[in-house]
Amino acid sequence: MMKNTGCLIFVLFLCVSSVFGQGEEKEKKAIEETVRLYFDGMVERDRNKLDQAFDPSARLIGYRGDQFTVTPYEDWASGTASGTQKRDPKDFDNRLLEIEIKGYTAVVRTELFWPGVYYYDFLTLVKIDGDWKIVHKTWYEEKR
Repeated sequence: MMKNTGCLIFVLFLCVSSVFGQGEEKEKKAIEETVRLYFDGMVERDRNKLDQAFDPSARLIGYRGDQFTVTPYEDWASGTASGTQKRDPKDFDNRLLEIEIKGYTAVVRTELFWPGVYYYDFLTLVKIDGDWKIVHKTWYEEKR
């Protein structure tokens, strides 16, 4: 009897672990899609993709040279989408390096290798109404 109970507990543990593991993988995929919209929206200057990735209240914080900046999402997205110069996606190498999820929050670390500059982004995402949205971006830029 004890042997069967131990086996049953082990099987239940495996089932529960599998369900939670699948749930986390599903959330990671959803977060990856949000970050992909962010990457593509910047390269393509596509405001719709940026709006899908970011919450309207998001802030972007970092340095432009020696100047510390805090930029509301609307200002950043308008400027990013307004460029007229066509960009070749082959000139950009945007990478999602790491995702950490705790409940309805996540932190994502990225590297963006653009012509002449490397960006290192730290994104905070929150699950809002079932969708992962970037609510904060802190970046560091390195001229190349």
